[in-house]
Amino acid sequence: MKRIDMHIHSVMHYDEFEKQSDILRPYPNTGTFATPEELKPIYERLGIEKGVLLPIVSMEGQHRMMSNEEIYRIACAYPDMFYWYCNADPRWYSNSEDTDLGFFLEHYKKLGAKGIGEVTSKLAFDDPKMRNLFYHAQKLRMPLLFHIGSEKEPYGIFDMLGLPLLEKTLFDFPDLIFIGHSASFWSHISKDVTEETRSSYNKGPVTEGGRIPKLMRMYPNLLADISANSGYYAITRDPDFGYAFLEEFQDRLFYGTDICAPREYVFYNMINFLDDGYKNNRLSKAAYEKINRLNAEYILK
Repeated sequence: MKRIDMHIHSVMHYDEFEKQSDILRPYPNTGTFATPEELKPIYERLGIEKGVLLPIVSMEGQHRMMSNEEIYRIACAYPDMFYWYCNADPRWYSNSEDTDLGFFLEHYKKLGAKGIGEVTSKLAFDDPKMRNLFYHAQKLRMPLLFHIGSEKEPYGIFDMLGLPLLEKTLFDFPDLIFIGHSASFWSHISKDVTEETRSSYNKGPVTEGGRIPKLMRMYPNLLADISANSGYYAITRDPDFGYAFLEEFQDRLFYGTDICAPREYVFYNMINFLDDGYKNNRLSKAAYEKINRLNAEYILK
């Protein structure tokens, strides 16, 4: 069964200047963002049929952004390889809490955008401008994939330890599908998370009673992708807990990579964990197929 990658970034091409420019790398000591042609052999090795392209439109923590228009053109040029989400910054246009963001979102939805994300604006969940974005996303029934940050992090929707603002948001927007992501999101899988560890890739046994399992049990509109090191370490740090978590929330989790630069070897880790769990009867066939593909198929209809 071919996988669907729920979390991928790409750019159309680089010219010779960009290829030689260290400043255009997404992170220090990495290459540039991957182009579709660079992703093709990676996807083939990882057994991925299609990915969901996520634009980067907010300035925090970024020097190389990806516009909705660039991502749309990539999706049009590679229709057999990509779906796409559009994105919006809550401060667009009038930088106001009553901006009609739906005007822009509806335009992209008509062009084929399947959802919104990755939302990385460094505003609190309860900021009026952020709530305005949630209002329009809910009205248009567009799932929203978000990155949670902390006060010390350069980007991400801001919340406090314990994610009280996320909980209020889930309660206030019950018809909006939220897809969680980031270290500050996944660190809350364990009850023992602290202010010092909340932004880290934590290892070791999970302490029962973490906020992510609690919130997912309480709010059916909270889903999550298990991409990047943040998802990988959260799910694999305690294998017994991880497989049980995947099994319990099998209808609301998505496989993803979050490839930012073409270094494919990093992204075999989660696949190995999922495959090993299925082969060794620690993960049911139903959960394995839903997380790798079927959940994405459903939400991308």
